[in-house]
Amino acid sequence: MSIIGWIVLGLLAGGIAKVLMPGRDPGGCIVTILLGVAGAFVGGWVGKTLFHVELGTFFDPRTWGLAILGALILLIGYRLIFGKPRG
Repeated sequence: MSIIGWIVLGLLAGGIAKVLMPGRDPGGCIVTILLGVAGAFVGGWVGKTLFHVELGTFFDPRTWGLAILGALILLIGYRLIFGKPRG
């Protein structure tokens, strides 16, 4: 898959991750989208490194699952680091 494909996949995965983890993000919608794009790359790396899963095409469910997983990982980390403490 090309870089443009990964970016489009990341944009969509970021939106899906946001739906799965509702709430206010410290950076807003733009940061969530950027985290989705980076999450697609992280998900691909996690799949290859930890699970030894080869990535498929754009419409392969494994590719989508890994991209959403990566976006969720980055979104959780971002909220932990930059989120306001509750109190």
